[in-house]
Amino acid sequence: MQKNNYHHGNLKSEFLRIAFEFIHREDIEKLTLKVLSDATGTSRSAIYRHFSSKDALMEEIIRQGFSDFDDHTAPILQDKNRPLVDRFYQASKAYIYWAKENPNLYRLLFGKKYAYIREEIMSIKDKSCDGFGALKLAVEEGQKGGILKKEDSLKQSILIWSSLHGLSSLIIDGFMDVEEIYEELIDNMFKLLLAGLITKKVKLLSILPFAESILERRL
Repeated sequence: MQKNNYHHGNLKSEFLRIAFEFIHREDIEKLTLKVLSDATGTSRSAIYRHFSSKDALMEEIIRQGFSDFDDHTAPILQDKNRPLVDRFYQASKAYIYWAKENPNLYRLLFGKKYAYIREEIMSIKDKSCDGFGALKLAVEEGQKGGILKKEDSLKQSILIWSSLHGLSSLIIDGFMDVEEIYEELIDNMFKLLLAGLITKKVKLLSILPFAESILERRL
């Protein structure tokens, strides 16, 4: 049997590290508590001291998964030193790149199987700090600044999020062969979203070069 070299204090973090590495390579359904015990040379009882069940393990994985996802998207949207439209664009790319680099984890976070765990985590989370919360606040900022149409900010945010989610799912699930053109699709999707969201009152706006033609048509 493999010798257990892990101290009690860091065994939980080691279990999680192994779990995330496994998910990066394999489908989430293949992750079992036995995988963790075999990798660390520990007994099942050692795992149960840190995770009472597989659901408890999945809850921590989902919690940390969302934390990493939010760290890659929310700060971009919150950076008011950058033009708002640029923040939307860069955050959109960060969202899709993260999904592309973490396909199994992305499916876990937004899939149906563990939705009950996700909803429980989201119910106690600071909504202003997560990716969707940051997006909604940025939309409201754009409305107050006269850049975006003053419509229901929740619905506008859902529209943007669903577009990102849809393209991400196409890329990672291979439903359509978009691997070679996904960056072009990101730009095209962003143009369409921008065209539908900006107001006709916008006159001078520091925007991305590829979006200028859209503004010109709408002004």
